[in-house]
Amino acid sequence: MTVRVERTFELPVPPERVWEFIVDPEQRARSISVVSDFALDDEDGRKATWKVDLPIPLVNRTASVDTEDVHRDPPAYVKFVGRSKLMRVTGEHEIEATETGSRLTNRFVVDGRLPGVERYFEANLDDELANLEAAIRADTTTSP
Repeated sequence: MTVRVERTFELPVPPERVWEFIVDPEQRARSISVVSDFALDDEDGRKATWKVDLPIPLVNRTASVDTEDVHRDPPAYVKFVGRSKLMRVTGEHEIEATETGSRLTNRFVVDGRLPGVERYFEANLDDELANLEAAIRADTTTSP
């Protein structure tokens, strides 16, 4: 089973500010509740390893997810792929200018490789996207 979700946020800041947040691997990792740690794997921030703790019965350890931005079109679009023994995640963030700031469209696809992974994300992906939205709002409204 594959889980797909798309959510859009309206933000009162220019697209360039949203871009700064969304392409920062540390910001993205910290906004996801199941990411317990991360490490940058290259100097330009396109590759990172996330340590993920999923609260599902067959997974009783931290899993490494190798993430990579596979396409960037500043300041409008970034696509990343995360791969691990547990799952494959594809995420896309599309940023558009609006009259009052920006519109950020987020698309995620999670393909689980173990029982329970898809079920977990099906039940929790909305909350994770709410965490992402809250983190973006906090960062972009308090920083220049």
